[in-house]
Amino acid sequence: MDFISPTAGRVTVEQVTGLIEKYTKEDPKATYRIVIGTDSQTTSKTTQFVTALIIHRVGKGARIFYRREKHKPIHELRHRIYKETEMSLELMESLKDEGIAQLLKKWPIEIHLDVGKQGETRKIIQEVVGWVTAVGYIARIKPYSYGASSVADKYTKSIS
Repeated sequence: MDFISPTAGRVTVEQVTGLIEKYTKEDPKATYRIVIGTDSQTTSKTTQFVTALIIHRVGKGARIFYRREKHKPIHELRHRIYKETEMSLELMESLKDEGIAQLLKKWPIEIHLDVGKQGETRKIIQEVVGWVTAVGYIARIKPYSYGASSVADKYTKSIS
């Protein structure tokens, strides 16, 4: 599945790898963070998911790549949050399969979850955070989960 880059347009996974390498070589002494987050928007006809991949040059900007998927409408919040978490983890695994793992292994990988201590999602925080940490990644929730609650959210709104 291709990605969309706000700066480069539609790109393949191979192109994403090249763009990440180029970006990190521009400032090799910088600190980087890999962030993946998914958000969804449900209408009566579909649930659209956007998964964002962010290469964050800490204190100095970022590069964003995202992909979209449409599914049958998922109205139950718990099911949708589980699907968002699953899609974020699947993206990381597919990036590993594509050979990006070597490039990413020296930086922390954060999975940003669209859950927080306020609202209905507070009931499932422990479950999804436990899932993410069990597979070896750092889990972030609101207000620190900008990958899901800001970046991916922006691109779900732009396609509604």
